[in-house]
Amino acid sequence: MEILLLVPCACLCAVTLMMGWLVHWAYKWINPPCNGTLPPGSMGLPIIGETMQFFKMSASLDVPNFYKQRIQRYGPIFKTNLVGQPMVVCADPEVNRFIFQQEGKLFRSWYPETANIIIGEKTIDEFSGPSQKFVRNFMSRLFGLEYLKQDLIPELEKDIRDCFAEWAAKPSIDVHDCTPDVIFLLVAKKMIGLHPSESKELRKNYSSFLEGLISFPIYLPGTTFYRCMQGKNNMMNLMSNLLRKRLSTPKEKHGDLLDLMVEELQSENPTIDEKFATDALSALLFTSFVTLSPNLTLAFKFLSDNPAVLDALKEEHDAILMHRKDASSGFRWEEYKSLTFTTLVINELTRMSNATPGIFRKTLTDVQVNGYTIPAGWMVMMSPMAVHLNPAFFEDPLDFNPWRWLDESKRNAQKNFVPFGLGIRACPAAEFSKLFMALFLHVLVTKYRWTKIKGGEVSRKAVIMFPQGYQIQLLPRA
Repeated sequence: MEILLLVPCACLCAVTLMMGWLVHWAYKWINPPCNGTLPPGSMGLPIIGETMQFFKMSASLDVPNFYKQRIQRYGPIFKTNLVGQPMVVCADPEVNRFIFQQEGKLFRSWYPETANIIIGEKTIDEFSGPSQKFVRNFMSRLFGLEYLKQDLIPELEKDIRDCFAEWAAKPSIDVHDCTPDVIFLLVAKKMIGLHPSESKELRKNYSSFLEGLISFPIYLPGTTFYRCMQGKNNMMNLMSNLLRKRLSTPKEKHGDLLDLMVEELQSENPTIDEKFATDALSALLFTSFVTLSPNLTLAFKFLSDNPAVLDALKEEHDAILMHRKDASSGFRWEEYKSLTFTTLVINELTRMSNATPGIFRKTLTDVQVNGYTIPAGWMVMMSPMAVHLNPAFFEDPLDFNPWRWLDESKRNAQKNFVPFGLGIRACPAAEFSKLFMALFLHVLVTKYRWTKIKGGEVSRKAVIMFPQGYQIQLLPRA
C-alpha cells in the first residue's frame, strides 16, 4: 500500500521538476544572459522566436511591418530571435558604418544557421586570411576595373542585345523570371564556362535560395529548407563533376575563372581545397545575380510608371549615339563614365530594391553600442532597407525620384546609402553591377519600347516578389 502511495507522489515530483525546468528555460529564453544592458525588444516564443512575424508578407515595396513596428516601439536597434537564433537588428546608419569598420576586430562575417548549412560553414570560416585574399583576387579577374574596361564591355553588350532580340521575338515575356537568366547566363559562362542551356537549368536551383537563407532547418518535402538543400545538392554535383573534369585535364584552358581555381588547387602550396572551391563557386554564382535581377525587373516598372524619368534617360543615351563618330561602334567605358542621369537612376533603383533581407555579422566579443551590450556570439543583422526607405533620411522614400540625388541640401543622405557595404567586406562586384545596369538600360531605351500585359504588383517577404509575375511585350523602338 505504501509503495502504491509513493507512485503518484513520485509522478507529482517529476512533473513539478519538469514544470520548474520549463519555466526556468522559458525565463532564460525571454531574458538571455548579458554582461550589460541588452537592446530593447522581444525574443518571441521559445524556439520559434519572432520568425513568423518576420516572414509575414508586405504588400508593397515599403519596409515590412516587422521592422516598422519594432523601430517605432524600441528604436533603430532592437533584439529579436529568428529561427532560434538570438539577434540584434540595426537600422541605424551610423551604427551600421561602425559595424562595417570593425570587421575582423569586433565582428566577423556570418550567416543564420540555415545559410551556414546551405553555403557550408567550413567555407564561411575559411573566407578569411589567405582564402579571402585568393577569392578577392579571383573575383577581381571578373569584376576588376581593368577587366571591365578592356574586355568585358563588348561581351556584355552582345549578350544583352542578343537577349533583348530573343525577348522581342516573343509575344510576351515575364521580366521577373527572365532578367535573372540574363545575368546568370553571362556570369556562369565567365566563371565556369557553362553553355546557356546548362546555365538556365542550373539557375533554377537558385530560385528559393535567398528566402531559404533564413528558415528553420527542417529537411522535409515541401519546406523551404528542403527545396534549398535539393538545389544545393544538384549544384554541388554539377560543380564537383566540372571541377574533377578540369583537374583531370589541367593543360586545357577555357578562358574562365574556373581555370584559376584549378591552377591554385594544383599549385605547390594551395590556399584552398576542392570542397572550398565548389562551395565558393556556388556562393559566388548566387551573389552575382541575386542583387542585380530585382533592380532590373523594377526598372521596367518604375520607367513605365514615370514617363519623365524614361524621357530623360532616352535623351542621355540618344546623345551618346549621336556623338559617336562610328555609328556601328559599341558602348565604351568613357561613355559609361559620362553618364550622369543614368547614375541617378541606378542609385534610385538600388535604394528602393534592397534585394536582400539584411547583411549579417557575428560578434567576436561583447560589443558596446549606443549604451547597449551585444553579447559575444550573437548575430547582428544590419538592415540597409530600413535605412534606405526611412523618411527621416530620404524624403518620400517610396517615390521613384532620381533627381533627389541632385539636391545639394540633402547630400548628407548619401552617407546613409550603403547598397554594396563598406570596409574590407565591401562588395567586389559593385562597379560591375553598376556597369551592367547602365549597359542594360542603354540597350533597352535606345532600341526598344514595351507595354505591360499583366502583373507588376510588388510585395516583400524576405525578398522582393512579384506574386502575379510581370509580363510585358518588348517591341522595337519606333
